[in-house]
Amino acid sequence: MTLAGWIIMVLACGGLTGLLLWCVRRVVRTADAPEHLHAPLGTDTHDHPPRGTKC
Repeated sequence: MTLAGWIIMVLACGGLTGLLLWCVRRVVRTADAPEHLHAPLGTDTHDHPPRGTKC
């Protein structure tokens, strides 16, 4: 392989490795998320019939 090919390959592999490490570091170092997330009580998921009705 020519010198130009080696330079392009090293830059491409180094750039992708750097991007991967930057993304992993950013995910690992994010602020702590709340322990428990609760939905509002009035949320209708439509998976049960309304109360008081027969199926």
